Amino acid sequence: MANLESAMDSSFWDQNISSPQTLEGSVKSVPGEPFPLDGARASKALRIQQLSFLRNGFPLGIIPSLSPPSQKELGSFSLQSLLLRPSTSDWWLGIIGQFRPKKLVSAIKSELQSADELELSVFRDAAKHFLDKSLYSIALATQFSLSPSSSVIWSTEQKGDKKGYRNKFKLYHQLPDHDITLEAAWPELFMDHKGKYWEVPESISLDMSSVPSDSGLLYRFGIHKNSGHPQPFNALDGEAPSSLLPGLCAKAAFSYEKSKDIWRRKETKEDFIVKTDKGSFWRPSYDARLKEPHALISGIIGGTFAAWFGKDFSNAGNIPTTNNKRRSPLTMDLFGSVCYTFQHGQFRKRYGDLTRVDARLDICSLSSVAKRVFKISSSADNSLSSPRLNVIFQQQVAGPIVFRVDSKFMLDSKSGKRGPYVEDLIYSLSYSLRLLRSGKVVAWYSPKRKEGMIELRLFEF
Repeated sequence: MANLESAMDSSFWDQNISSPQTLEGSVKSVPGEPFPLDGARASKALRIQQLSFLRNGFPLGIIPSLSPPSQKELGSFSLQSLLLRPSTSDWWLGIIGQFRPKKLVSAIKSELQSADELELSVFRDAAKHFLDKSLYSIALATQFSLSPSSSVIWSTEQKGDKKGYRNKFKLYHQLPDHDITLEAAWPELFMDHKGKYWEVPESISLDMSSVPSDSGLLYRFGIHKNSGHPQPFNALDGEAPSSLLPGLCAKAAFSYEKSKDIWRRKETKEDFIVKTDKGSFWRPSYDARLKEPHALISGIIGGTFAAWFGKDFSNAGNIPTTNNKRRSPLTMDLFGSVCYTFQHGQFRKRYGDLTRVDARLDICSLSSVAKRVFKISSSADNSLSSPRLNVIFQQQVAGPIVFRVDSKFMLDSKSGKRGPYVEDLIYSLSYSLRLLRSGKVVAWYSPKRKEGMIELRLFEF
């Protein structure tokens, strides 16, 4: 089924969204906004771990990506590679390098075309363009284990077309029934539901969450602090989301999730043992999570409570904020999602053995929807007052290759037109790896953000 955990994760500041705008391959979603597409959620594997695996299948270990740069002449196309990765049993260090070739190629081409004769000085001048710092970006990250249940991750990166460094620190500790996470970043990059990026000078979060259980009940609470005013990233202007403004916030959330099979064809021994004239062969599914045809309905309902402390900056004259409204010091809200899943095929055969559709209806803020329906207040956040319909379509192309479309429809009018319209869309091709049971290499592209990258994803449907 589609990922229902986004409903609660979207209320906090640590939900990772895949993005090539950083060398670590992810940014944070803006809390309190509509739930992101499932295909937009970042891989659970660190970017350095992904590159360490992916370089085995790419020439010279170079992985391409697309992302709009701050300087147009640099071009969207970039190449990434893992330059170094020493490790021990409880520690590793990695260095990622990135190169944008468009500006270099254009500059060299211009030098050669403007020269009357191809002399040594012409090639010397052309070679100087390789020293342009804006072409290169570099990141360093390390992880070490404090104990079997605790680990620390630290990373820093510098992009050639930007000034300063981007630093991150994360401490993770696992308890029998809970996970504790401390994260700090200076600066932190967030992405809102419109696909715009915001840079917060300093962001610190401390969270404790329950681990998934058979009961379906999850809860989570944490403290977050923003310091400094958010600035638009790769944009000239815009209104900053109020949840990114300076302040200290304590937030708690709970959810209850339930699913029910309408029908399901269980896997049998005859499915993965194929008998031929040459003997019996083991033929598992390309993905262990897609091995059983079924129809299923699932849902989640939950609530959030947040308290903001400190000065309210949302009405400061020099800081434009979303909807130009005041940030409430105390908020309570409910959210919910219901999903229908249909899968045909077991994803074992080479052709025509997987067709899957997931349709999920999201209500991100019950209070905003109620205010709009009953016309209690005209200040209801428009981005939250309309339900969203997320549709995921997956079709096997050949063997382990699957074409997938993630789409999100806003059930509202736009520019005076009635009816739903497409709010976001992501196309992807994936190559499932049987040896990893539920692992795949995914190449995705977002027309809305004009971004694309290649990732390794593990145990993610």
